[in-house]
Amino acid sequence: MKVSYFKISFLLISLLGLLIAYSGYYFLPTRFFNDTNLLINDPWNEIGFKGSYPLTILFYNITGLKHLSFPLIGALQFIVLILLVRKIGISKRFHVLSVKNVLVYFFILVTAIYLAMPTKEFITFCFTGLLVLFFKCRKLSYRKTIVVSIITLLLFAYFFREYYFLVVLTALFLFFINKIKLKSQRMGNLVFGLLFVIFLSLSHGVIKGVFISQNTRESHNEWRARIGDTDSNSAIISPIKTDTWYGESFGILYGFFTVNLPLNSIFRHILSPQIVVFGIWQLILFVIIYKRYGNCLNNGKKENYELWLFYFLISYFIVQGVFEPDLGSAIRHKAGIFPLIYYLMYYEEFRKELS
Repeated sequence: MKVSYFKISFLLISLLGLLIAYSGYYFLPTRFFNDTNLLINDPWNEIGFKGSYPLTILFYNITGLKHLSFPLIGALQFIVLILLVRKIGISKRFHVLSVKNVLVYFFILVTAIYLAMPTKEFITFCFTGLLVLFFKCRKLSYRKTIVVSIITLLLFAYFFREYYFLVVLTALFLFFINKIKLKSQRMGNLVFGLLFVIFLSLSHGVIKGVFISQNTRESHNEWRARIGDTDSNSAIISPIKTDTWYGESFGILYGFFTVNLPLNSIFRHILSPQIVVFGIWQLILFVIIYKRYGNCLNNGKKENYELWLFYFLISYFIVQGVFEPDLGSAIRHKAGIFPLIYYLMYYEEFRKELS
């Protein structure tokens, strides 16, 4: 019988991840569990159908997971993760020790850490996994698939995470920008995408009186400083105050590079090994995704399902520069969209299987 090394490798990584998800309660720092009291005990009676906290509280109530121990919750959530990823597919070269595969191994284990407790990211993970499977199944026509996915993302933004409105708007903008012939389509997408998000934030400032990153990341980190929060030493604080148009513009660019190309964080926290490791991981992840985005663009735009998934992912990376308060949160939120990143890491192989 022929041994499937890629399946054995996937099984071994999955078992290690399951062990981490089950035992995380016993070794993770207390800051990882800051939200769990709110999600399980709902001390302020926030349960409801709209908003990330109310909806997550409702989810853990309806499913009965709130009555289980954290190790069991972690194990069950990670099993769902693995089943979704398995349904998406396993690369036949998954066992090869390449940079891409090692990055994915690490990502699976990191996701296991963030699923070791009740968390909002579990809902995001399930949603993203189902979205990828919807694209992969090709049950609807290309145009209908895009329309349904956009409507679904807008509903997700309305009921769960409002910043997904920005993700959808930016993805649509990238789609229209790609109709213009640029010298470097990939770089042009990134530059114009960043300028578009800056424009949206400045417009928000004109209409509402406060810029988006000023109202999210900066105000959150200022609040942390006021209460003397020492849990996050990787806080993303713009060197220029974001209460002016140029300060906000710089702040968004600073946030984008800190989250996705965190060279400044790597050197600034050179004596904090965990920050250096996660910084290098995010740097390599972005470089690989950026390269694969270029490959996908070269495949043409006609009925290119994967290109729309790249629009969503690149838009997400750009929007992270607006709202992420620190590197830890950036990694946790990336864990929530792991199915999307996983699929696009191996999309060429999965596409061949479909054809």
